[in-house]
Amino acid sequence: MSFNFLTIWDTTRKILDIIILWALIYTVLKNIKNNVKLSLLIKGILFIIILNWLSNWLGLVKVGYLLQYIIQWGPIALIIIFQPEIRNVLEQLGRSQLLGRHKVLTVDEREKLVYEIAQAADYLRKNRIGALIVLERDNSLNDYIAKSKKLYADISSELLISIFFPNNPLHDSGVIIQGDKITSAGAVFPTSDNVRISKRLGTRHRAALGISEEMDCISLIVSEETGRLSIAIGGELFYNLSIDEVKLKLLDELRPKKLMLEEELLDEKESDSQTTKSNHKSIR
Repeated sequence: MSFNFLTIWDTTRKILDIIILWALIYTVLKNIKNNVKLSLLIKGILFIIILNWLSNWLGLVKVGYLLQYIIQWGPIALIIIFQPEIRNVLEQLGRSQLLGRHKVLTVDEREKLVYEIAQAADYLRKNRIGALIVLERDNSLNDYIAKSKKLYADISSELLISIFFPNNPLHDSGVIIQGDKITSAGAVFPTSDNVRISKRLGTRHRAALGISEEMDCISLIVSEETGRLSIAIGGELFYNLSIDEVKLKLLDELRPKKLMLEEELLDEKESDSQTTKSNHKSIR
């Protein structure tokens, strides 16, 4: 009895160890993907490891001694140099919410939210009025809300348009939406330093990308110069979207993952049933 219990516990411990390890690796790779500095750091570490292996293989004593010194003291230097990036990763873990506000919205509330945002975006693009609308998901945006003007108002296209209307003191900054409420306006976000971003894109697009690199939020941008609509998610910019594409993208990204999986399974069952029916017909 005790032997079986110890065997089960030992197996469970090993599985748990592997799951935690892979979760850490996934988190690191996810952050490296959208962070230029961390990407360069990983390339530098790989270069030093390869160089150290070559020095040992070729018998380069002096180079090997220098590399061993770098490997010994390098981690301390990296912690100091990349302290902001490490802090961002830890803050992101701390901001994670078990249940984002968008997940508790009903289908009607979610559709109304997207409709009001799309109506405002359509008016703003036609009149070439710049805007930045950020929708919170699982990562809390309370740190940015604390430094902006609190509103906590019901979502409406008229309110969004009035916030971004020219000469409004808040029109140059961003709006944060939590659930189906406009929580704050005048929010300032970090700008992305990704070198792959087109130089034609202005501060508004860079801020949308910057906050999407740090958080899992959705950033909707209306270009003041061109009137084009874009959405930034996970450090990726979907540029020059139509109003219908914006609606579909928002609805798709705001759906809870559990609901998305259920819908996919339902679609698969329906397709399988249709295939079975067609096969029966062909047999007859």
